[in-house]
Amino acid sequence: MDQPRLTGRLLVAAPLLQEDSFRRSVVFVVDDTADGTLGVILNRPLDTTVDQVVTDWGAYASEPAVMFSGGPVGTGSGIALGVPGTSDPPPGWSPLEGLDPGLGLDGVGVVDLDGPPSVLGGALGAFRVFAGYAGWAAGQLAGEIDEGAWYVVPAIADDVFTTAPERLWSRVLRRQGGELALLSTYPEDPTMN
Repeated sequence: MDQPRLTGRLLVAAPLLQEDSFRRSVVFVVDDTADGTLGVILNRPLDTTVDQVVTDWGAYASEPAVMFSGGPVGTGSGIALGVPGTSDPPPGWSPLEGLDPGLGLDGVGVVDLDGPPSVLGGALGAFRVFAGYAGWAAGQLAGEIDEGAWYVVPAIADDVFTTAPERLWSRVLRRQGGELALLSTYPEDPTMN
């Protein structure tokens, strides 16, 4: 049986996932194919402003207007996500491929940072830049999900462009209801409980 595509979904780290790179992380899946999965961590803001890394794009960055650590892979490169501010998508913006239209994330896409910021940036209603990404080889992520390391949940555009990344892990779990909502209160360090 084919696994459903994960593009546009969130991977929320289970409390048992204690690896520093992914502890309490919320990953937005940008691309999921038979060859592997690529995503960006949404709740790891850095102390570096967008303008310090990608000149002239800082004025268009959503708050907080800083770079985000997208993951431990390819940290010398960036991935930018954005939502057009109008019904006409601007040149340099591409929708996510394979996105289930029922997810309500139609406006989230990849932004070409080589395009002119004054034209493209001004046409975006939301914009975020990630240094690096999270990546899994074919079958690797499915194994981690089966082991209970990740919860796969629906995403909303507000997750991708959150103004409060430090609360995203708890907020996403809480809105799922049931057992996942209970996990949203799981202490940072259970030994201190």
